[in-house]
Amino acid sequence: MAETTAPAKTQEKTDLAPTREESRYLTPPVDIYETADALVVAADVPGAEKDTVSIRVDNGILTIEAKPSYQPRGTAYSEEFALLNFYRQFQLPDAIDQDKIEAQYKHGVLTVTLPKAEAVKPRQIAVNVK
Repeated sequence: MAETTAPAKTQEKTDLAPTREESRYLTPPVDIYETADALVVAADVPGAEKDTVSIRVDNGILTIEAKPSYQPRGTAYSEEFALLNFYRQFQLPDAIDQDKIEAQYKHGVLTVTLPKAEAVKPRQIAVNVK
C-alpha cells in the first residue's frame, strides 16, 4: 500500500490569523500491518470526535480526514496553539476488497481494516489419497 501525495484541499477563507488557517493539515502517524485476512491501518488522530472523522475510498485511494476539537474549560485569556485537521491518503492494492472496509475509532486511534479479496487469501488445499 503506497502513500499518495495529494494537493492540499482548498477551504473557504475565515477571519482566523494566518497561523490558524484551516487549509493547513497535519499528517497523522500511522502503523500499517498485515494479518492473514486483511491489511490494518492504525492512525493517531487525537482530539477528533467520531462525527468529524471521514474515511473514503475513491478510485483505489483511501482518504482519512479528521477534525479535532478543543473546548477550554473557562475563558481563554491567551491561546498559543491551534488544532489542525488531519489528512492522509494511501493508494490501495488491487488485493483489497473495497466493499468490506471497516473502521473503528477509540481513544484517539482510528483503525481501518482493509480485508483482502478472497482470490489472494492463502488457503489450505486438501490432499486426496487414492
